[in-house]
Amino acid sequence: MDITLHAAAQRLLEADHILILSHQSPDGDTLGCASALLRGLRQLGKQAGFRCSDAVPKKFEYLFAGLEEQASSPVFVVSVDIADQQLFGAGLAEYLERVDLCIDHHGTNSRFAKECYVEPGAAAACEIVFLLLQEMKVEITPEIADCLFTGLCTDTGCFRYGNVTPRTHRMAAELIERGAQAAEINRVMFDTKTRGRLEVERCALQGMSFHFDGQCAFMYIPRKLVDDFAVEEGELDGLAALPRQVEGVLAGVCVREKKDGSLKVSLRTNAPLNAARICEAFGGGGHNAAAGCAFQNCTIEEVKEKLLAEIQRHLEGCKS
Repeated sequence: MDITLHAAAQRLLEADHILILSHQSPDGDTLGCASALLRGLRQLGKQAGFRCSDAVPKKFEYLFAGLEEQASSPVFVVSVDIADQQLFGAGLAEYLERVDLCIDHHGTNSRFAKECYVEPGAAAACEIVFLLLQEMKVEITPEIADCLFTGLCTDTGCFRYGNVTPRTHRMAAELIERGAQAAEINRVMFDTKTRGRLEVERCALQGMSFHFDGQCAFMYIPRKLVDDFAVEEGELDGLAALPRQVEGVLAGVCVREKKDGSLKVSLRTNAPLNAARICEAFGGGGHNAAAGCAFQNCTIEEVKEKLLAEIQRHLEGCKS
């Protein structure tokens, strides 16, 4: 059931022993939401913890600095930036049917929780958490400001994507006023890469293929490539944006082989293509310009064939 922001804040204010869940392959938005909400709840004197199927990438560890783990059995479970249960990952399987409140900004949210507050117009889920914390009368400390700014900048490509609104900029400005280290966060998120990450990027770009008169760019990152250069999962997020950056490309596809052999698809599109509609055909979802899905027990050749066929169908639909 959908509820208002005020009602969502009331649920959290009335609850205790709260567990916050982030999606697998965590990015800056889901982790920024979780860490900001965790800090806010503890500021209010509540028992609150955090879980994710995957480890927090090193570049995001600062979000949880000083937050000691609290041992308690969760009574109230809240998910942040999770659009569908398939994004929980194996490590959160026990909570699939236990989510009391879902906070999200994906229009394709499957409403898996008992109650949901979903705002598709938000550029990042951290925009919603910012409003939620204000509704709960939480003081936005410099540490919380860092968490929220991280979500804003990473989910907007450093405020370059079409999901950015005037509110996004106003929130970013307010967070800087409240102590967010904007320049340093942007440097770490966008201007710092390990040598291994650069090697993976180089190899992936060399193997990029183009289809449909250059309207689609396809990039594949096999697990062996990641392992050979000892690159962490969290370092690979920015790669998904590369195929769409090529002039003339309307659909940029990045497929990554995960440790378990599954294939994670990140799709970035330019108008008039809708990334979410394409990924929904394979059980995924997301936003108009950025979406994803996953394939189990499939070869990269099979996945590529399926994706290209669906993208071609949408390209032809735009012409009619």
